[in-house]
Order: sequence, then structure tokens, then C-alpha cells
Amino acid sequence: MIGGGNMGRSIAHAALDSGDLGRFIVAERDGPSRERLECDSCESATKAMEWLIERENPREPSPIVLAVKPQMLTELAMELRAFFEDRSRVVVSVLAGTPGAKVRGLLGTNARVVRTMPNLPAAIRLSCTAICVSAGAHAGDEDFAMELFRAVGPTVLRIPEELMDAFTAVAGSGPAYLFYLAEAMTKAAVKLGFDAKTADAAVRATLFGASAMLKDDPRTAEALRAAVTSKGGTTAAATARLDSSGVPASIVKAIEAACERGRELATM
Repeated sequence: MIGGGNMGRSIAHAALDSGDLGRFIVAERDGPSRERLECDSCESATKAMEWLIERENPREPSPIVLAVKPQMLTELAMELRAFFEDRSRVVVSVLAGTPGAKVRGLLGTNARVVRTMPNLPAAIRLSCTAICVSAGAHAGDEDFAMELFRAVGPTVLRIPEELMDAFTAVAGSGPAYLFYLAEAMTKAAVKLGFDAKTADAAVRATLFGASAMLKDDPRTAEALRAAVTSKGGTTAAATARLDSSGVPASIVKAIEAACERGRELATM
């Protein structure tokens, strides 16, 4: 794995704990980040690739995972490209907003790219991850990524690459929408008279419980909302105000804006 920051560390530790993914090394040039890794690590991509080549079967080259910031890709590819000249290997990309064709174009035609998008709850092994077969890859190349990300979270979805920006807008950015709601609910609770600590505790517990119901209850989100909304009651008063203020439409537009921004970033 190249990149041992927050997401890379979450993936690496999940892989280590799974015990089923074999031995691996993480390249991370930032010293403090490298010290927080609980697995084999080194400071450069070159050293990591040399470590890998010494141990892999040349006839079945091992996959590599790219978990760096997208803006680091061009520089990193200059360092990695030589390692793709004599052998073809799967490259699992965790680079947000980066088309697989761009990754392959920089690494060379021997790169078989599988594009992935985990989200923030990867830090607690609850990621929702999307995976797609991308540039140069063929059926079966995604098997390693599927196994890897099942260790990072219970939900791993196969999608076509053209939906990756949409997935990023819904699930990649999605945790922020919940946190945004929590912020507003906490401010409202304080305004209604609660101290900040009590307001925070009430909102966290409420959203946690509701999220657990949404996960396990077979009813749709719409049905669950209706179940708690008594005609003429307090919840009905709140949702009526949200509806009249255009909140549902605004949420749809917000996610569409995130998706469009993802498409813009992909061309930069």
C-alpha cells in the first residue's frame, strides 16, 4: 500500500486484523503517520515496491493499493512507473475523484486499475465502499479489492465507473450530511434551554438510535418517518416546516452539486 494517512491506516489495520490477506507493507513518507501504523512500513514507494518484488511470484504479481491524496498522483507515478515496465499488476485506487484511465495513463498500460471509494466510517470498520473495474482491468481483478474492503466495512457495492461520482456525492460525502444535521439539532437544543453538554448527548444518542433502526428495520426511510409522525403532533409540525422551507429539495440539490463537483475535479 502506498499511503498510510487516515484512510490508508484504517484499511491497513483492517487488513491486518482480518488475518486473511497475507503479508503487506505500507509506504508513508510522513514520520508521525508512519509511527501510528501497526504493520510493516517504510518511507518510500520505491522501497515498498522493492520489498514486494523480492517476495512475489513474478508470474502472479501482487496487487498494490494507492491510498494517497489525488494531487500526489503525478509525482508518485513518476516513482512507480518503472515497476510496471516488465509486469502487469492490479492497482487498487482509493483516490477520490480520479478516473481509472488517469491512473493507468500515468503508471503505464501494465496497470490494471480497480477503482474504489470507501467512506469515513472505515475508521470504525463500518465503511460503505463502492468498487468498479476500471481502465485495463478485467473480470476477476476486483476480487482482491472486494476481500480487502469487506474487512473495512460490511457494505461493499459493485457499481459501474460512471456512477462513482454519484456514489461519492451520496456515500463519500454522506457522513458530513449527518454531522451537519447534528450541528443544527444541537444548536436548536441549546436555544431551547439545554446546556451544551446535555444537548450534545441527546443529539448523539438520538441519531445513533435512529441510524441503528434504519440499518436493521426492513421498512423504508419514508415508512419509518411516517411511523413517528402522528397527525397534528410535534413531529408533524417540524416536518411541515421543513417541507415548506424546501429542505428536501435542497438536500437533493446539494447532493447533485457534490456529484457535479466530483465530475469537475475528475477533469483537472
